[in-house]
Amino acid sequence: MVRAGTSAGANYRSACRAQSKADFIAKMGIVEEELDETLYWLEVSQEAGFLPQMEVNGVMGEGRELLAIAVSSIRTAKHRS
Repeated sequence: MVRAGTSAGANYRSACRAQSKADFIAKMGIVEEELDETLYWLEVSQEAGFLPQMEVNGVMGEGRELLAIAVSSIRTAKHRS
């Protein structure tokens, strides 16, 4: 979970320095995958009883928002001429 979560931030930073639109889209795709993986591990940890539901709910909400932002950024970049 820590690797996926920190990877999303590192790859977002890399996307901000992309050399081209295609490079930005590719790097944001990695951000999307890592955020989704982080949400998966949070769900698994919660269901297994490793993390209390009340603590995870807020973090998962923020994770979903970040994922939606990443997806929206990718879509916008793909549709810009």
